[in-house]
Order: sequence, then structure tokens, then C-alpha cells
Amino acid sequence: MSISIAILLIVIFSFLTFFIAYFFGSSIFKKKYGDLNELELKIVDAKRRLETSKKEVEREIESFRKEETLKVKEELLNEKKIADDEIKKMKSELATKEERIAKKEETLETKMERLEEREAKNEKYREKLFRREKELEEMIANEEKELERISELTQEDARKIILTKLENELDHDKAVLIRDYEYNLDREKDRISKRIISTAIGKAASDYVVDSTISVIQLPSEEMKGRIIGREGRNIRAIEAATGVDLIIDDTPEAVVLSSFDGVRREVAKIALEKLISDGRIHPTKIEEVVAKAQHEVDESILDAAEQAILEVGIPTLPREVLKVFGRLKFRTSFGQNILQHSIEVAHIASALAAEIGANVDIAKRAALLHDIGKAFSHEQEGSHAINGGEFLRKFSKESEIVINAVESHHNEVEQLSIEAVLVQAADSISASRPGARRETLSNYLKRLEQLEEIANSHEGIESSYAIQAGRELRLIVHPDNIDDDKATILARDVAKEIEEKMQYPGQIKVTVIRETRAVEYAK
Repeated sequence: MSISIAILLIVIFSFLTFFIAYFFGSSIFKKKYGDLNELELKIVDAKRRLETSKKEVEREIESFRKEETLKVKEELLNEKKIADDEIKKMKSELATKEERIAKKEETLETKMERLEEREAKNEKYREKLFRREKELEEMIANEEKELERISELTQEDARKIILTKLENELDHDKAVLIRDYEYNLDREKDRISKRIISTAIGKAASDYVVDSTISVIQLPSEEMKGRIIGREGRNIRAIEAATGVDLIIDDTPEAVVLSSFDGVRREVAKIALEKLISDGRIHPTKIEEVVAKAQHEVDESILDAAEQAILEVGIPTLPREVLKVFGRLKFRTSFGQNILQHSIEVAHIASALAAEIGANVDIAKRAALLHDIGKAFSHEQEGSHAINGGEFLRKFSKESEIVINAVESHHNEVEQLSIEAVLVQAADSISASRPGARRETLSNYLKRLEQLEEIANSHEGIESSYAIQAGRELRLIVHPDNIDDDKATILARDVAKEIEEKMQYPGQIKVTVIRETRAVEYAK
């Protein structure tokens, strides 16, 4: 198409050139020569030149056409070569696929032959089983007839005799179970009564503030960390020297950590540091001044806590020296149990027990409130906190020997001389052991759960096991085909006995065996 357009344009251009030259030349010749013969000569010459130009144009057109034809042929040859290569590749792939399909067909034919052989064998087995079943039915019928002949009893009479015997055996088993239940009830009644008492006490128990060994102080900005550290660390050294608390300044954003096992010192450091941050002026002299003020505030809060405790329990006031030491229990914990709240709860429990049995309520309440006063300075003195507490009360208070003996003997380190001392010990145990009073470490908790599941999974027929309710219940999922209802009851008993033998735990653990049968079908 492009070649034809080019040729057409060249031809048109040549004719235009010829006519322009012709008319232009004739007009010039007429003006210049005016002779007709010369004009004819010029026309002949122009025709000759036109023929020559026309031949040259035709030669150029022919040359251009040949070149374009060659280019088109070359392009067609290249396209044909590419198409031939693709066809060869496709043929190769088809041959490979045909080979794979042939191999698969051979494999399927082999499998089909094996399946047909198995089906034939199974058919033979079914026929054989059917014949055996018929033979067994005939044998059973013959045996029943023979038994009826020998025993001179009908089948109905024999069934009645067997059922009567079974009922007698079941009556015996029921009686044995009832006796076992009564025996176990006698053994468990003390434990059940204690659990009931603990539950009743737990309903009115105090909430405890669980303290840790660190306190976190929030900062207004990261720049405050540098001011707390001070030049060459002089400020942080002054704070640690004045309070006896370690300051931890790390990458935690806008926060510093106070670390100390002494809750009073940590509280003083916390108040002092908050005041310094609020004031903005942090230097050694200011630090000493603020720490002294914070110490005074903490001393006042200690006295207030002690006075509030004795008011809550309802006993007369105590000497100031005793109040100052007793109030420090607000900042002490034992196994996550706040000792001041624990002492108040023990006082309430001891007074209730004393009232129930007719003992001296005031003595029991007073001794119970002060029984752990030795923990306020147990880290400063050697010896038991019970003995230290009794010696402190003997030295700085006018408490009776009955109260001091109850304080010293609540861990059986000295002989108990009164019924009130026994009540204080019992109230202390109840408060410490009731559910939720003391936290259990995470590692021990996880270890107990793992041990429960390990014991469960060691038995046969267990599909899965789950320790739930914080380890107070163990659920066993069993395979219904391997464990029937009777075996499920026995399994629960065996697991419970193994837990009792191998583990130590508070309260009781419920073992539940779940046997589930499912029938599944799909509608198509």
C-alpha cells in the first residue's frame, strides 16, 4: 500500500513539473523568438527531456519497489522461522505430556486390577462369614435346646433366675458403696467443715494491696532525667544517699524507677522525688531538705494508718512508740499480702472465734492485731518476727503477758499459755490460707497446670486434657471407641487418686471425664 502511494505521488509530481515547464517555456519563447519553428524545436526538445525524466522516474520507482519487496520477504521469512520454532516447542511439550498421560494410564490400570482382585477376595470372605454366621446360629439354637433338655427349664425361667441373682449382687454392691460413702464422709467431714468456714470468712475478707519492690515515677519530659542525674551524677548520688533507695534511669521514656525492699524508704524517696520534679530545683542541698520533709510526711501517714487500724478493730489506743512501729506494716507485704490489712482481718476473725467459744474477746482482738508487729523491723533484727514482736511489746508497751504470749507463740516458737493464743494462731492461718489472700508465683502455677495435664495424658484412651479454673478442675476428653461409660468412671477415679499421690495443692481438684459420640453424614 505504501509503495503504490509513493509511485502515485512521483507520477503526479512529474506531470506537474512537465506542464509547468511547458507553459513557462512556451510563453518565454513566444516573447523572445516569436518564430513558430523554433517553438516547435523547443517543444520537441522538451518532449525528449520529459521522456528521459519519465524513464528515470520509472527506473527509480522500479528500484524502490524491488527494495521494499525484498524487505517484506525478509520479514515474512523471519516470522515464518519464529512460528516454526514455536510449533516445534509445542510439539515437544505435547509429546512429553502424552508420555506422562500414558504412564498414568498404565498406573491406573494396575491399580484397577489390584482393586478388582481385592474385591473378589472380599466377596469370598463375605460369603464365608455368612456361612459361619448361619452355622453359629444353628449351633446356638441347638445349645439352647440341649440346655433346656438338661436343666428341664424353659428359656424364660432361666432368664428369671439370672435376673434374680443379678439383683441380689447389685443390692450387695449398693450396700458396699453406701458403706464406703459413709466411711469417706467421716474422713472428709473435718475438711468439709474447714472449707465451709474458710468460704464464709472469705465473703467478708479484706482486699489486699499487693506491693512490689519497685515504684515508677513519671517525668514531664526526657530532659528531666539529666537534671535528676546532675553534673557528674552528684544529684542521683545525693538522692540515693539520703533515702537509701536505688534510682534506675534507663531507656524507659519519661520515667525513672525506685528500687528497694524497704517500703518505707521507697515511699519517702517517691514523695521526695515527686516534690523535686514539681519544684524544678534539684541540687544536693535541696535534696536533703525535701527528703527530710518527705520523711516527716511518711511518719505522719504511718501514725494515721496505725490509728485508723485500731479504730477499725475497736481497741483502746496504743503507746506512740508502738503506733510508729505498727503503722510501718502499711508498707510491708508477705507473699503479696499487705501485713497491716492482714492484721486487721486476723483481729476480726479472732474476736469472732472468741465470741463463739466464750473466750476473752478483747484479749484475742488485741493480740491478733499486734501478732505480726515484729515484721516491721524483722530485716533490722535477727531472729523470728514473733519473738522480736513480743520483746518489743514487753519493752515499749504495758501489754499483759497473755497478749505478749499470744504474739510470741502464733508460730509455735514458745508454748501457748491461753486459749486466746490458740485462737490468734488459728485466725492467722485462716487469713493467710483463704483463697485469694496470698498470690502464687507464676512459675509454680504453670508448673502445677503442666503436671496436671501430664498425669492425665499418661493414661490410655485420652484424646486431650485441659486444666481449667486456675487448676481447680481437670477435664479429660476420651476416645469414645476405646473408653466406654464404665471405663470413664474408673478413669476419673484413677486420675484423681494419682493426683492425690503425686501433687500438693490447696483445696480440691475436680476431675471430669467427657465421652462424646458423634455421627456425621453429608447431604449431597
